[in-house]
Amino acid sequence: MFQADIEDKAKTAKQPYRPLADRMRPQSLDAYIGQQHILGEKKLLRQAIETGSLHSMVFWGPPGTGKTTLAKIIANSVSAHFVSLSAVLSGVKDIRAAITQAKQWQAQQALTILFVDEVHRFNKSQQDAFLPYVEDGTVFFIGATTENPSFELNNALLSRVKTYVLKSLTVEEIVQVLEQAINNDAILKASSVKADSTVLHSLAQVADGDARRALNFLEIAVDLAAEDAQGQRLITTPILEDVTAQSLRRFDKGGDLFYEQISALHKSVRGSNPDAALYWFARMIDGGCDALYIARRVMRMASEDIGNADPRGLQLAMNAWQAYERLGSPEGELAIAQAIVYLASTAKSNAVYTAWNLALADAKKSASLEVPLHLRNAPTQLMKDSGYGKDYRYAHHEQDAFAAGESYFPELMGEQIYYEPVERGLETKISQKLTHLRALNKK
Repeated sequence: MFQADIEDKAKTAKQPYRPLADRMRPQSLDAYIGQQHILGEKKLLRQAIETGSLHSMVFWGPPGTGKTTLAKIIANSVSAHFVSLSAVLSGVKDIRAAITQAKQWQAQQALTILFVDEVHRFNKSQQDAFLPYVEDGTVFFIGATTENPSFELNNALLSRVKTYVLKSLTVEEIVQVLEQAINNDAILKASSVKADSTVLHSLAQVADGDARRALNFLEIAVDLAAEDAQGQRLITTPILEDVTAQSLRRFDKGGDLFYEQISALHKSVRGSNPDAALYWFARMIDGGCDALYIARRVMRMASEDIGNADPRGLQLAMNAWQAYERLGSPEGELAIAQAIVYLASTAKSNAVYTAWNLALADAKKSASLEVPLHLRNAPTQLMKDSGYGKDYRYAHHEQDAFAAGESYFPELMGEQIYYEPVERGLETKISQKLTHLRALNKK
C-alpha cells in the first residue's frame, strides 16, 4: 500500500461521524427542497435572501421541514456570522455571550445572525434579553419553533419579526430528498445503495412530512441491507418494514399538531361528515393520543353542536366514555367511534351554546343586580314581612302550568331572550312551544 493511501485512510478515520441528515443539509436555495409558498419566485423571503435585504424572522413549522437549514442558507447568502443557540440548553448568560461576540463583529462591519432553535422554550426574561440588540441591529434574529408564535412568544418580540410558516413536506418532496441522498452522498454512493421508486415512496409516506426522519430511516435501512454479488446494497420492502415497524407518527399531545387534529375532528362532526370525523379520530389514536381526552371532547361536541336538536347525542357520548373506561383499548375505541359517527350524522344546533355565552356575558356585566323579591324564598317570618316571595305565582297552579307575564329576571334588566331553538330535530318542537309561551307573555 502506498504511503499516500495510508495517510488518506488515517484522515478518514479521524473524521467524526455525521448523520446522513446532517451530511445532506443543503447549502443553497437551489438545493433546498420544499416551502415554495415562501421561497418561490418573487416571494418576499426569496427576494430578501437574493438581495441581501435581511430582517429578523421566526420560522414556524413541524419538525424536519428545514427551519435550521434555511437559517444557515440565509447566513451563507449574506456572508453573515451564524451564532446558534438552543432554547433547551441556553440561558441569559449564553445570550449575553453571543451578543458580546456579535458586537465585536459589528465593529468590523460584519453581520451576525442569531439563530435560536425552539425559541418557544425561552421564558419572558430570556426573550427580553435580546430585544434591544434586535432593535439596534446588533444581530438579525431568526427563531425556529414548532409551536404557534402567537401563544408562545412575547408581543414585543413578535412585533419586531416577520413570521414565516413552514409546511410539512409532501411525499413527492421527500422522495426528492431521498433520491438526492442516494445519488449525491459520498458514503451512500460508495456503498452502491439502490432502492426502487415503490420503496422510496413508501419510506416517504412513513416519514410523515419530516425530511430528517426520512433520511434517518434511509440510513438505518442502508446499514441493514447486505451487499449482493454485485456489491450493491438493495433496500427492499421487508427491510423498510423492519426499520419503520416501531416508528411513531409525528404527534405531540401538547403541541400544535395535537390541537390542529382535534380541531379537525370537531369541525368534521359539526359539518356532518362522519367519514372525515372517523379519519381524524383514527389519526389521533394512531398517533398515540389518550382516547379518554377524545371522549371528553366528544361530550363537548354533543352539547355545543348538537344540543337539544338531539339530546340523545349527549347520552350516547357519555355511554361511549364509560364504555372506554370499562373496556380500554382497542375495544373501547369502537364505542367512541360509534358516538362520533352518530353526532356527525344527526341534527345540529348550537342554540344552547350560543344562549349560554350570551347569558354568561350578561351575568358578568350585571353581577350586582338583586334577585326580585317575588322570586326569593321566605323560610322565616321576618323574610315574609320584608316582602320575600310576595306575589309569586306558582306555575303548577296556572293554566297549562305556565304563569303568563311572570318576570324571572332582575328588574333593572327586563326580559331577555338568549335561547333561540333552530328548526331542526327535536328543537323544532321546542321552538314551537317557546314561541307560543313567549306570545302569551306579551298579552
